[in-house]
Amino acid sequence: MQLFTYLNYGGNCRQAFEFYAEHLGGNITMLSTHAEGPGAAGAPPEWRDKVLHARIELGGTTVFGADVPPDRFQPMRSAYLSLLLDSIEEAERVYALLSEGGQILMAMEENFFAHRFAMLRDRFGTSWMLLHERSR
Repeated sequence: MQLFTYLNYGGNCRQAFEFYAEHLGGNITMLSTHAEGPGAAGAPPEWRDKVLHARIELGGTTVFGADVPPDRFQPMRSAYLSLLLDSIEEAERVYALLSEGGQILMAMEENFFAHRFAMLRDRFGTSWMLLHERSR
């Protein structure tokens, strides 16, 4: 058995996955559009380039994604992708990158369990927890 996270986007799945690949070291292993899918002939013209299904290898795991109609899309709530980072500098770099154009839910700071910890929703609607842990 395996457990994967499936993210829905309001029309910018490709942009989000390409951003994560470029800036977080991810590798997009699959991406297909509605134009390439089994009901391609019936897809509205404005929907043909939207993502039907995608996969990205990121941080040692696989994340799936797709675009959903904007009227059904809602940014992630009460669930976060948690990214464990190796250094304060890397935590601050990723925080600056993901928070740009997004919403900071908890500003990056040092606390009792981490050298750096933050919670945010990026400009694509994905919620993140960023963590550079203290030694246990």
